[in-house]
Amino acid sequence: MASSVTPTPLLKDELDIVIPTIRNLDFLEMWRPFFQPYHLIIVQDGDPSKVIKVPEGFDYELYNRNDINRILGPKASCISFKDSACRCFGYMVSKKKYIFTIDDDCFVAKDPSGNDINALEQHIKNLLSPSTPFFFNTLYDPYREGADFVRGYPFSLREGVSTAVSHGLWLNIPDYDAPTQLVKPRERNTRFVDAVMTIPKGTLFPMCGMNLAFDRELIGPAMYFGLMGDGQPIGRYDDMWAGWCIKVICDHLGLGVKTGLPYIWHSKASNPFVNLKKEYKGIYWQEELIPFFQAATLPKECTTVQSCYKELSKQVKAKLGKIDDYFNKLADAMLTWIEAWDELNPSTSQKLSNGK
Repeated sequence: MASSVTPTPLLKDELDIVIPTIRNLDFLEMWRPFFQPYHLIIVQDGDPSKVIKVPEGFDYELYNRNDINRILGPKASCISFKDSACRCFGYMVSKKKYIFTIDDDCFVAKDPSGNDINALEQHIKNLLSPSTPFFFNTLYDPYREGADFVRGYPFSLREGVSTAVSHGLWLNIPDYDAPTQLVKPRERNTRFVDAVMTIPKGTLFPMCGMNLAFDRELIGPAMYFGLMGDGQPIGRYDDMWAGWCIKVICDHLGLGVKTGLPYIWHSKASNPFVNLKKEYKGIYWQEELIPFFQAATLPKECTTVQSCYKELSKQVKAKLGKIDDYFNKLADAMLTWIEAWDELNPSTSQKLSNGK
Protein backbone atom coordinates (compact mmCIF):
# COMPACT_ATOMS: atom_id res chain seq x y z
CA MET A 1 0.00 0.00 0.00
CA ALA A 2 2.65 2.50 1.09
CA SER A 3 4.58 2.05 -2.16
CA SER A 4 1.59 3.34 -4.16
CA VAL A 5 1.68 6.67 -2.30
CA THR A 6 3.52 9.25 -4.41
CA PRO A 7 6.49 10.61 -2.44
CA THR A 8 6.37 14.34 -1.68
CA PRO A 9 8.83 16.27 -3.85
CA LEU A 10 11.60 17.73 -1.71
CA LEU A 11 11.75 21.03 -3.69
CA LYS A 12 15.27 21.46 -2.35
CA ASP A 13 16.22 23.88 -5.11
CA GLU A 14 12.94 25.77 -4.84
CA LEU A 15 12.63 26.44 -1.12
CA ASP A 16 14.51 28.57 1.42
CA ILE A 17 14.25 28.20 5.19
CA VAL A 18 14.17 31.60 6.95
CA ILE A 19 15.17 31.78 10.63
CA PRO A 20 15.25 34.97 12.73
CA THR A 21 17.57 34.71 15.74
CA ILE A 22 19.65 36.42 18.42
CA ARG A 23 21.50 33.25 19.53
CA ASN A 24 23.62 30.30 18.38
CA LEU A 25 21.57 27.94 16.25
CA ASP A 26 22.20 24.66 18.12
CA PHE A 27 18.53 23.78 17.57
CA LEU A 28 19.41 22.99 13.92
CA GLU A 29 21.13 19.78 15.05
CA MET A 30 17.81 18.06 15.70
CA TRP A 31 16.40 19.35 12.40
CA ARG A 32 19.48 18.20 10.45
CA PRO A 33 17.81 15.12 8.85
CA PHE A 34 15.06 17.36 7.49
CA PHE A 35 16.76 20.73 6.85
CA GLN A 36 20.25 19.84 5.65
CA PRO A 37 19.36 19.58 1.94
CA TYR A 38 17.99 23.15 1.94
CA HIS A 39 19.45 26.63 1.79
CA LEU A 40 18.95 28.63 5.02
CA ILE A 41 18.56 32.39 5.29
CA ILE A 42 19.38 33.50 8.84
CA VAL A 43 18.31 37.00 9.86
CA GLN A 44 20.28 38.04 12.93
CA ASP A 45 18.43 40.47 15.14
CA GLY A 46 19.94 42.73 17.81
CA ASP A 47 23.66 43.50 18.12
CA PRO A 48 25.29 42.96 14.70
CA SER A 49 28.75 42.58 16.25
CA LYS A 50 27.67 39.40 18.06
CA VAL A 51 28.84 36.22 16.29
CA ILE A 52 26.09 33.66 15.74
CA LYS A 53 27.32 30.07 15.52
CA VAL A 54 25.67 27.76 12.99
CA PRO A 55 26.34 23.99 13.18
CA GLU A 56 28.63 22.66 10.46
CA GLY A 57 27.30 21.20 7.26
CA PHE A 58 24.43 23.63 6.64
CA ASP A 59 24.27 25.78 3.51
CA TYR A 60 23.32 29.24 4.72
CA GLU A 61 23.63 32.99 4.33
CA LEU A 62 23.39 35.24 7.37
CA TYR A 63 22.25 38.86 7.40
CA ASN A 64 22.61 41.20 10.38
CA ARG A 65 21.39 44.78 10.80
CA ASN A 66 24.46 46.21 9.05
CA ASP A 67 23.73 44.02 6.01
CA ILE A 68 20.07 45.07 5.97
CA ASN A 69 21.10 48.75 6.06
CA ARG A 70 23.70 48.19 3.33
CA ILE A 71 21.31 46.32 1.01
CA LEU A 72 18.20 48.47 1.50
CA GLY A 73 19.73 51.88 2.28
CA PRO A 74 17.07 54.32 3.54
CA LYS A 75 14.35 51.71 2.84
CA ALA A 76 15.79 49.61 5.70
CA SER A 77 13.49 51.68 7.92
CA CYS A 78 10.66 49.29 7.01
CA ILE A 79 12.45 46.30 8.61
CA SER A 80 11.84 45.97 12.37
CA PHE A 81 14.74 45.86 14.84
CA LYS A 82 14.83 43.90 18.10
CA ASP A 83 11.80 41.88 17.05
CA SER A 84 11.41 38.61 15.15
CA ALA A 85 9.48 40.64 12.54
CA CYS A 86 12.92 41.18 10.99
CA ARG A 87 12.48 37.70 9.45
CA CYS A 88 10.56 39.21 6.53
CA PHE A 89 13.86 40.62 5.22
CA GLY A 90 14.72 36.98 4.47
CA TYR A 91 11.56 36.64 2.36
CA MET A 92 12.64 39.64 0.35
CA VAL A 93 16.21 38.51 -0.42
CA SER A 94 15.26 34.91 -1.18
CA LYS A 95 15.30 33.91 -4.81
CA LYS A 96 13.21 30.75 -4.34
CA LYS A 97 9.56 30.01 -5.04
CA TYR A 98 8.75 28.75 -1.54
CA ILE A 99 9.62 29.89 1.99
CA PHE A 100 9.44 27.97 5.25
CA THR A 101 10.04 30.03 8.39
CA ILE A 102 10.61 28.65 11.87
CA ASP A 103 11.67 30.05 15.26
CA ASP A 104 14.81 28.86 17.01
CA ASP A 105 12.85 27.56 20.01
CA CYS A 106 10.82 25.19 17.84
CA PHE A 107 11.95 21.58 18.01
CA VAL A 108 10.97 18.40 16.16
CA ALA A 109 7.61 17.11 17.46
CA LYS A 110 6.50 13.48 17.59
CA ASP A 111 3.25 12.11 16.18
CA PRO A 112 0.99 9.91 18.37
CA SER A 113 2.96 6.82 17.24
CA GLY A 114 6.20 8.35 18.51
CA ASN A 115 7.69 9.11 15.09
CA ASP A 116 9.51 12.38 14.39
CA ILE A 117 7.34 14.75 12.35
CA ASN A 118 8.96 16.14 9.21
CA ALA A 119 7.22 19.52 9.40
CA LEU A 120 8.73 20.76 6.17
CA GLU A 121 7.47 17.78 4.16
CA GLN A 122 3.92 18.34 5.41
CA HIS A 123 4.07 22.06 4.56
CA ILE A 124 5.18 21.13 1.03
CA LYS A 125 2.23 18.71 0.76
CA ASN A 126 -0.12 21.48 1.89
CA LEU A 127 1.28 23.99 -0.60
CA LEU A 128 1.33 21.60 -3.57
CA SER A 129 -2.27 20.45 -3.17
CA PRO A 130 -5.24 22.76 -3.84
CA SER A 131 -7.31 24.66 -1.27
CA THR A 132 -11.10 24.86 -1.04
CA PRO A 133 -11.95 28.34 0.31
CA PHE A 134 -15.40 28.67 -1.29
CA PHE A 135 -17.16 25.66 0.24
CA PHE A 136 -16.25 23.80 3.44
CA ASN A 137 -15.56 20.06 3.21
CA THR A 138 -16.60 18.33 6.45
CA LEU A 139 -13.87 15.70 6.02
CA TYR A 140 -11.37 18.59 5.95
CA ASP A 141 -8.68 18.18 3.28
CA PRO A 142 -10.34 16.26 0.43
CA TYR A 143 -7.06 15.76 -1.46
CA ARG A 144 -5.49 13.79 1.33
CA GLU A 145 -4.89 10.03 1.19
CA GLY A 146 -8.02 8.31 2.53
CA ALA A 147 -10.33 11.35 2.21
CA ASP A 148 -12.45 12.92 -0.50
CA PHE A 149 -15.22 15.44 -1.13
CA VAL A 150 -18.36 14.50 0.78
CA ARG A 151 -21.85 14.08 -0.64
CA GLY A 152 -23.35 17.46 -1.46
CA TYR A 153 -20.03 19.12 -2.32
CA PRO A 154 -20.46 21.02 -5.63
CA PHE A 155 -18.60 19.32 -8.48
CA SER A 156 -17.85 22.72 -10.02
CA LEU A 157 -15.66 23.57 -6.99
CA ARG A 158 -13.79 20.30 -6.66
CA GLU A 159 -10.73 21.45 -8.58
CA GLY A 160 -9.96 23.87 -5.79
CA VAL A 161 -7.59 26.84 -6.06
CA SER A 162 -3.83 27.32 -5.65
CA THR A 163 -2.59 27.28 -2.06
CA ALA A 164 -0.59 30.37 -1.08
CA VAL A 165 -0.05 29.76 2.66
CA SER A 166 0.38 26.75 4.96
CA HIS A 167 0.03 27.60 8.66
CA GLY A 168 1.34 24.94 11.05
CA LEU A 169 0.63 24.45 14.76
CA TRP A 170 2.53 23.69 17.97
CA LEU A 171 2.59 21.04 20.67
CA ASN A 172 3.67 21.88 24.23
CA ILE A 173 3.65 25.71 24.62
CA PRO A 174 0.58 27.12 22.82
CA ASP A 175 0.74 30.50 21.09
CA TYR A 176 -1.26 32.44 23.68
CA ASP A 177 -1.42 36.17 24.34
CA ALA A 178 -0.12 37.56 27.63
CA PRO A 179 -3.47 37.68 29.54
CA THR A 180 -4.14 34.02 28.67
CA GLN A 181 -0.56 33.08 29.60
CA LEU A 182 -1.01 34.78 32.99
CA VAL A 183 -4.30 33.00 33.69
CA LYS A 184 -3.06 29.59 32.51
CA PRO A 185 0.68 29.54 33.20
CA ARG A 186 0.91 25.74 33.22
CA GLU A 187 -1.31 24.95 30.27
CA ARG A 188 0.34 22.80 27.57
CA ASN A 189 -1.06 21.67 24.26
CA THR A 190 -0.95 17.88 24.09
CA ARG A 191 -3.74 17.45 21.53
CA PHE A 192 -2.49 16.22 18.17
CA VAL A 193 -5.31 16.82 15.70
CA ASP A 194 -4.57 14.96 12.50
CA ALA A 195 -6.18 17.48 10.14
CA VAL A 196 -5.47 20.17 7.58
CA MET A 197 -8.24 22.53 6.55
CA THR A 198 -8.71 25.49 4.24
CA ILE A 199 -9.71 28.67 6.05
CA PRO A 200 -12.95 29.74 4.35
CA LYS A 201 -13.15 32.87 2.21
CA GLY A 202 -14.20 35.88 4.30
CA THR A 203 -12.82 34.41 7.54
CA LEU A 204 -9.78 35.96 9.22
CA PHE A 205 -7.42 33.97 11.43
CA PRO A 206 -4.54 34.66 13.84
CA MET A 207 -1.43 33.77 11.83
CA CYS A 208 1.58 32.65 13.86
CA GLY A 209 4.97 33.06 12.16
CA MET A 210 6.90 30.38 14.03
CA ASN A 211 5.90 27.41 11.84
CA LEU A 212 4.75 28.84 8.53
CA ALA A 213 5.28 28.18 4.83
CA PHE A 214 4.13 30.08 1.77
CA ASP A 215 4.43 30.36 -1.98
CA ARG A 216 6.58 33.43 -2.40
CA GLU A 217 5.55 33.90 -6.04
CA LEU A 218 1.85 33.85 -5.18
CA ILE A 219 1.78 35.96 -2.00
CA GLY A 220 5.36 37.00 -1.05
CA PRO A 221 4.99 40.79 -1.47
CA ALA A 222 2.15 40.80 1.10
CA MET A 223 4.12 38.84 3.74
CA TYR A 224 5.32 42.00 5.45
CA PHE A 225 5.60 41.65 9.23
CA GLY A 226 5.07 45.35 9.90
CA LEU A 227 6.84 47.79 12.23
CA MET A 228 7.46 46.17 15.60
CA GLY A 229 9.96 46.19 18.44
CA ASP A 230 12.57 48.91 18.90
CA GLY A 231 11.06 52.43 18.72
CA GLN A 232 7.53 51.13 18.05
CA PRO A 233 4.54 51.19 20.43
CA ILE A 234 3.70 47.52 19.84
CA GLY A 235 5.20 44.06 19.48
CA ARG A 236 4.03 40.46 18.95
CA TYR A 237 1.54 41.57 16.29
CA ASP A 238 3.94 41.21 13.34
CA ASP A 239 2.65 37.86 12.13
CA MET A 240 -0.96 38.80 13.01
CA TRP A 241 -0.73 41.91 10.82
CA ALA A 242 0.75 39.93 7.94
CA GLY A 243 -1.94 37.26 8.39
CA TRP A 244 -4.81 39.74 8.18
CA CYS A 245 -3.30 41.38 5.09
CA ILE A 246 -2.57 38.13 3.24
CA LYS A 247 -6.03 36.75 4.00
CA VAL A 248 -7.83 39.79 2.55
CA ILE A 249 -5.57 39.62 -0.52
CA CYS A 250 -5.85 35.83 -0.95
CA ASP A 251 -9.65 36.12 -0.73
CA HIS A 252 -9.59 38.85 -3.38
CA LEU A 253 -7.26 36.97 -5.74
CA GLY A 254 -8.92 33.58 -5.22
CA LEU A 255 -6.00 31.89 -3.42
CA GLY A 256 -6.12 29.41 -0.54
CA VAL A 257 -4.79 29.48 3.04
CA LYS A 258 -4.53 26.22 5.03
CA THR A 259 -4.07 25.59 8.75
CA GLY A 260 -3.49 22.46 10.84
CA LEU A 261 -0.65 19.97 10.31
CA PRO A 262 2.32 20.06 10.66
CA TYR A 263 3.03 20.34 14.38
CA ILE A 264 6.35 21.42 15.84
CA TRP A 265 7.35 21.23 19.53
CA HIS A 266 7.38 24.77 20.94
CA SER A 267 9.96 24.44 23.69
CA LYS A 268 9.76 27.55 25.83
CA ALA A 269 7.18 30.06 26.98
CA SER A 270 8.11 33.71 26.68
CA ASN A 271 7.72 35.94 29.74
CA PRO A 272 4.02 36.95 30.03
CA PHE A 273 4.84 40.27 31.73
CA VAL A 274 7.26 41.26 28.95
CA ASN A 275 4.64 40.09 26.42
CA LEU A 276 1.93 42.16 28.08
CA LYS A 277 4.09 45.26 27.74
CA LYS A 278 4.55 44.56 24.03
CA GLU A 279 0.95 43.57 23.37
CA TYR A 280 -1.22 45.79 25.50
CA LYS A 281 -1.92 48.44 22.82
CA GLY A 282 -2.54 45.71 20.25
CA ILE A 283 -5.02 44.00 22.55
CA TYR A 284 -7.35 46.98 22.47
CA TRP A 285 -6.42 48.20 18.97
CA GLN A 286 -7.33 44.82 17.53
CA GLU A 287 -10.98 45.41 18.45
CA GLU A 288 -10.94 48.06 15.70
CA LEU A 289 -8.38 46.39 13.42
CA ILE A 290 -10.39 43.19 13.00
CA PRO A 291 -13.59 44.96 11.82
CA PHE A 292 -11.40 47.02 9.45
CA PHE A 293 -9.99 43.89 7.80
CA GLN A 294 -13.37 42.14 7.85
CA ALA A 295 -14.88 45.04 5.90
CA ALA A 296 -11.90 45.68 3.60
CA THR A 297 -12.59 45.22 -0.10
CA LEU A 298 -10.20 45.63 -3.00
CA PRO A 299 -11.19 46.97 -6.43
CA LYS A 300 -11.18 44.51 -9.32
CA GLU A 301 -8.38 46.54 -10.99
CA CYS A 302 -6.08 45.15 -8.29
CA THR A 303 -4.88 41.99 -10.01
CA THR A 304 -1.39 41.66 -8.52
CA VAL A 305 -0.31 41.19 -4.91
CA GLN A 306 1.63 44.46 -5.13
CA SER A 307 -1.35 46.50 -6.34
CA CYS A 308 -3.57 44.89 -3.67
CA TYR A 309 -1.03 45.69 -0.97
CA LYS A 310 -0.65 49.31 -2.04
CA GLU A 311 -4.43 49.70 -2.01
CA LEU A 312 -4.62 48.14 1.46
CA SER A 313 -1.95 50.54 2.73
CA LYS A 314 -4.07 53.45 1.45
CA GLN A 315 -7.07 52.12 3.36
CA VAL A 316 -4.95 51.60 6.51
CA LYS A 317 -3.93 55.26 6.39
CA ALA A 318 -7.46 56.52 5.68
CA LYS A 319 -9.29 54.38 8.24
CA LEU A 320 -6.81 53.37 10.94
CA GLY A 321 -4.67 56.53 11.03
CA LYS A 322 -7.23 58.15 13.32
CA ILE A 323 -6.80 55.42 15.96
CA ASP A 324 -3.13 56.26 16.38
CA ASP A 325 -0.41 57.95 14.33
CA TYR A 326 1.44 54.60 14.40
CA PHE A 327 -0.89 53.38 11.63
CA ASN A 328 0.12 56.28 9.38
CA LYS A 329 3.75 55.24 9.86
CA LEU A 330 2.82 51.61 9.23
CA ALA A 331 0.93 52.49 6.03
CA ASP A 332 4.03 54.36 4.76
CA ALA A 333 6.26 51.42 5.73
CA MET A 334 3.96 49.06 3.76
CA LEU A 335 4.65 51.14 0.63
CA THR A 336 8.40 51.28 1.37
CA TRP A 337 8.38 47.49 1.76
CA ILE A 338 6.75 47.03 -1.66
CA GLU A 339 9.26 49.41 -3.29
CA ALA A 340 12.15 47.53 -1.69
CA TRP A 341 10.63 44.17 -2.70
CA ASP A 342 10.32 45.28 -6.33
CA GLU A 343 13.88 46.60 -6.39
CA LEU A 344 15.27 43.29 -5.13
CA ASN A 345 12.87 41.18 -7.21
CA PRO A 346 12.51 42.99 -10.53
CA SER A 347 11.57 39.86 -12.45
CA THR A 348 8.61 39.00 -10.19
CA SER A 349 7.13 42.49 -10.31
CA GLN A 350 7.64 42.47 -14.10
CA LYS A 351 6.08 39.02 -14.43
CA LEU A 352 3.08 39.99 -12.31
CA SER A 353 2.36 43.25 -14.12
CA ASN A 354 2.71 41.54 -17.51
CA GLY A 355 0.28 38.88 -16.38
CA LYS A 356 -2.51 41.43 -15.83
